Amino acid sequence: MLALETLWEPQEPWREDAACRNLDVAVFFPTDESEDATLEAKAICDTCPVADSCLQYALSTNQPEGVWGGLDSNERRRLRRRIRDQARRKAS
Repeated sequence: MLALETLWEPQEPWREDAACRNLDVAVFFPTDESEDATLEAKAICDTCPVADSCLQYALSTNQPEGVWGGLDSNERRRLRRRIRDQARRKAS
């Protein structure tokens, strides 16, 4: 399970291995984040060896837009909420 408090280290070279490294970033930041608009980006993320690191970066830096690690902004918001809710249940 991903932890929100784990921060991305800028020196970490995960971006060097990203499947999207030399692709047009517009694919990952469509004008709308409908399921159809994000399918291409998510398909690329499905093949990416560093998708987990990318998603962790997006979660820890609260990226508001785009597809990161295979999740769009709405999916990341729901994931953050689940992580937060699990932490609250553990704390009580």
